[in-house]
Amino acid sequence: MNTLDWSHLRAPDLEAFVAMAEAAHAALPAEFRRLTGEVVIGVADFPEDEVLEELGLESPFDLMGLFQGVGLPQGAATAATGQMPNRIWLYRRPILDWWAENEDSLGEIVTHVLVHEIGHHFGFSDDDMEAIEAAAIEEEARA
Repeated sequence: MNTLDWSHLRAPDLEAFVAMAEAAHAALPAEFRRLTGEVVIGVADFPEDEVLEELGLESPFDLMGLFQGVGLPQGAATAATGQMPNRIWLYRRPILDWWAENEDSLGEIVTHVLVHEIGHHFGFSDDDMEAIEAAAIEEEARA
C-alpha cells in the first residue's frame, strides 16, 4: 500500500471516538478517574443548542467537550436516587476541526479534552491538569 495514498481514509466516526475516549479515560491516573465516579462518556457531532445557549457560545465549533454531573468531592457518593450519572461529552466535529488546524495527534486532543473537562469541573489548576495529561499520554504510549 502506498502510504501517500490517503484517498481511502475517513475521519473517525462516533463509535471510534467513543473507543478513543474510553482508552484515554482508562489511561488517566486512578486518583483522577475516581473523582468522576462511574462516568459515562458520550460522543456527539456537536453540542445541543441548549448547551450553546446556556454557555453563551455563538458557534457549535466553540465547544470540544463538557462535563455534566456531580463529582465525589461535591457529594456524588451520597447523591439521591434518580440522579443522572456523571457524563463527559466529547464533540467530534469541533475536535476534528481543532485536529486539522494543529499539530497534536487526535489521541492527545481527546485526552486533553477529557482531562480539562474533569479538571475544570473540580477546580484543578492548569499546571495540575498538564501534569495529569502528560501522565495519561505517557501511560497510553506504554500500552
